[in-house]
Amino acid sequence: MDEEGQVIKIRLSDPEARVIEIKLSNSEVTLLREHYLAQQKSIECLVKRKKSQRARYSYGIIFLLTNLIAWAVRDYGQIVFSDLHYVKACGIEGRSCYQKMGVLRVSLGCFMFFFIMLLATFKTSKLYEGGNLRHSEWWALKFLIWFISLVTSLFVPSSFIQLYGEVARVGAGVFLILQLISVIEFITWWNTYWTPEERKKQRCFLGLFMSTLFYIASMCGIGVMYSLYALSASCSLNIFFITWTAILLLVMMAMSLYSKVNRGLLSSGIMASYIVFLCWSAIRSEPASEKCGAQRQGNGHDDWTSILGFLIAICSIVMATFSTGIDSKTFQFRKNEPEVKDDIPYQYGFFHLVFSLGAMYFAMLFISWNLSSPTTKWSMDVGWASTWVKIVNEWFAATIYLWKLISPIVKQGRVDGKK
Repeated sequence: MDEEGQVIKIRLSDPEARVIEIKLSNSEVTLLREHYLAQQKSIECLVKRKKSQRARYSYGIIFLLTNLIAWAVRDYGQIVFSDLHYVKACGIEGRSCYQKMGVLRVSLGCFMFFFIMLLATFKTSKLYEGGNLRHSEWWALKFLIWFISLVTSLFVPSSFIQLYGEVARVGAGVFLILQLISVIEFITWWNTYWTPEERKKQRCFLGLFMSTLFYIASMCGIGVMYSLYALSASCSLNIFFITWTAILLLVMMAMSLYSKVNRGLLSSGIMASYIVFLCWSAIRSEPASEKCGAQRQGNGHDDWTSILGFLIAICSIVMATFSTGIDSKTFQFRKNEPEVKDDIPYQYGFFHLVFSLGAMYFAMLFISWNLSSPTTKWSMDVGWASTWVKIVNEWFAATIYLWKLISPIVKQGRVDGKK
């Protein structure tokens, strides 16, 4: 299609056909040009959006590789780092570059990489901005930066690594809070999706069936924990953990059915299953030396169950970080702003922030939230520190969920009081 003044020439696909000339006014030519440019821009936005969506999986792979490197450094690092005695920061026989210190070094390298990406993409909001290019492309350069970050962490003094370990505890706690809020928002959305509406009776029945299923699973979980981890009165701490979890379950169910709340049983059922899982996970983290702990029957060998559980735990870390990172809309203050075609599909700065905190989180899991005591091979998140972190996380989750249920009533009471 050619433009000559106000004449548009169109050549048909048939080679024997003539060239047809159509006379258009200047305004019509301008509108035609704008329509063509708009279509071209829309196609470019679609391509950039697909690249952005694919990029997040690449970052997830980088994060997974870093987790595997941290595990290898912790359990088998002495084979490699014993030869790095010439690196002053690694200390005698490289002891400061493997085991727990090695995990913290790998975590620091991962943190530095994602923090660099955070700075490079901060405040990016449009697909045509340079931040989108830095987020979605230049992968050879990014892998080089990631590799340099990991190597640089080997030369960081041990005193600074110890300080980073203390900071990582706080960062891991922030990550748990973000993850918890994301989970609760997802549960709320799912409950809204299955809320009974007119012409959607099938959803109502299916939602009721799923809520019943979640509550049955939760009660079965409570019973299994009593039978496995509270065998005698001497297991008083486990009895307290399980009993308090059952009480929280009943309180959430009662609040959901309260007439002024009336939120249905599905969300509370899902939340009940979640806190039961957290309680079970906390008890499973108790040290092997405890007679009521879940690890008491372990033989300490690398059997296939411990290896499989360890690999599943690593995949869970990656999935938790990934899902929280792309859930930036949950943490936006203005959630009702209309989305434009050239808007980025998720907030890049928040995405890299979550992965930076995730680097601190996986470090704490690998060292069981303890900077001093040793760890065993193929183990993760085992020890009293890990147990109490999970229990507090469970109680905090129940508190946030209950507040989310009663906050509309409290706000309405304040409004009525002012009137």
